Amino acid sequence: MKYTRVLAIAVLTGATFLGTGCSVIRNQETPGAYIDDAAITTAVKAKFVEDKTVDAGAVKVETLNGTVALSGFAKSPAEKAQAEFLARNTKGVREVRNNLAVRP
Repeated sequence: MKYTRVLAIAVLTGATFLGTGCSVIRNQETPGAYIDDAAITTAVKAKFVEDKTVDAGAVKVETLNGTVALSGFAKSPAEKAQAEFLARNTKGVREVRNNLAVRP
């Protein structure tokens, strides 16, 4: 039982290293950039939660090398514009791709 637990932890640890290392191997992003992008995504989502005009649950945020991609649905053009404004004014963001669809 004890050895099975240790083996399971070792397999999970190895899978984690292999999974996160794949993006570095394919020259997509360094580990440091990956962590920076995760921090940017978290900061943008936090701004959406704080701002009551943007439905944080309806907007998906993805970041790659400082470029933030917004997808999902907005209730109005004003909400779409506010989401883009908040993302652009987040530290570390280089570019915003606003792919939000306005749903009536």
